[in-house]
Amino acid sequence: MSSPTSTQSPFTSALLAGALAGTTVDLSLYPIDTLKTRLQSSAGFYPSGGFRGVYAGVGSAVVGSAPGAALFFVTYEGVKSRLRFIRERRGQGGGGGDDGTGLARGKDWSEPVEHMVAASAAEVAACAVRVPTEVVKQRAQAAQHPSSMAALRFILAQRGDIGVWGVWREMYRGWGVTIMREVPFTAIQFPLWEGMKTWRRRKNGRGQQVSALESGVFGSLAGAVAAGLTTPLDVLKTRMMLAKERQSAATMFTQIWRESGPKAFVAGIGPRIMWISAGGAIFLGTYQWAYNSMTGIT
Repeated sequence: MSSPTSTQSPFTSALLAGALAGTTVDLSLYPIDTLKTRLQSSAGFYPSGGFRGVYAGVGSAVVGSAPGAALFFVTYEGVKSRLRFIRERRGQGGGGGDDGTGLARGKDWSEPVEHMVAASAAEVAACAVRVPTEVVKQRAQAAQHPSSMAALRFILAQRGDIGVWGVWREMYRGWGVTIMREVPFTAIQFPLWEGMKTWRRRKNGRGQQVSALESGVFGSLAGAVAAGLTTPLDVLKTRMMLAKERQSAATMFTQIWRESGPKAFVAGIGPRIMWISAGGAIFLGTYQWAYNSMTGIT
């Protein structure tokens, strides 16, 4: 192992590592995401495309993956570092080290709470990019349009009828429920991921970062748990984005419950857990590899 020798700033490292991780995971697991979207569609799996054209809408994913993931990790690392700095100044615990490598035992719940707050803030920031690309992507995935470009053109063409503000709202349809899904998901996944990394460093008796492989395994486990628990919110978000007309989350929830019953809220749970478990491994493993490489950690 070697000590950090790179002059790359943590901000830049998080930006570039996040962009690489986001693009890698979205492109590699896109077909599973498409199948999950079609399972959750109110039109049904086969009318929405079945197993055909599983890369429909991939264009919007390509455009949105890198900036969305980069914005997430820049915000996450920045808020986490700031909260840790405040905690250490107040003398509420040890820790520290680059990217949260503190190994002090007997700490309170301050650190996990910091990870939850940082991850939640990061998700809100990333959704500024993620929601419009999700709206376009899922409409193409559900065979409402032949491609993501066609879906985007259809939305923009409504400007004459609903105005610029109406188009803006259409692009951000499902913003609220996406935040409702992503914040709990991330508040579960990232403290688990960080906790497992800290456990591994304690077990190894070293203060350096964990390896990319270790980070990927921990990310997979944490992602699977978070994915299963937040599937009902994911179903609600997907139905709202695919609906022909805007509806509130409460109205959509009532409609799903009345028409399909409670089982509809776990539709696609298998592909979702599989996709996010594999995605957690690729996403957080790639991020750790890139971050370690750019900061000179081996």
